[in-house]
Amino acid sequence: MHVFDGPDSIAPAIGTHLGHGEWVEITQERVTAFADATDDHQWIHVDADRAAKGPFGGTVAHGYLTLSLLPMLGKGVYRFDNFLMGVNYGLNKVRFPQPVRVGAKVRLSSELVEAKPGAQGVQVVLRNTIEIEGADKPACVAEAVVLLVPKPGGGS
Repeated sequence: MHVFDGPDSIAPAIGTHLGHGEWVEITQERVTAFADATDDHQWIHVDADRAAKGPFGGTVAHGYLTLSLLPMLGKGVYRFDNFLMGVNYGLNKVRFPQPVRVGAKVRLSSELVEAKPGAQGVQVVLRNTIEIEGADKPACVAEAVVLLVPKPGGGS
């Protein structure tokens, strides 16, 4: 676990691999709940019988479900202490090189690649790779931009 302790701890960590999180299983229940939340019930996600005969040999997680796991998976890799808050600012680049089959386990690997001080705080760019256990290609590679807002009277 890489712990950032306020704004002054960010710049020295640029270029640092922050570590790997724990493996998390992708269940059909999670995929179905995401399908219900987004109204995306494509058969490759929710119809086990049809998906078994499809291109992936079973149901797979939505790409956006995989992407949406970044905050949860990130909790096991890094933490930002002594900030007022962190806000998702956006994404620079997102790719889904390989689908995640239901029953597979994924984990996060992260690297801090950039930090830009600004009027509201520090914008950091994290290169996140969601790995699939036993697979040669990742499920997702995403550059996430997070705005870290310092506490009033905190570090520079």
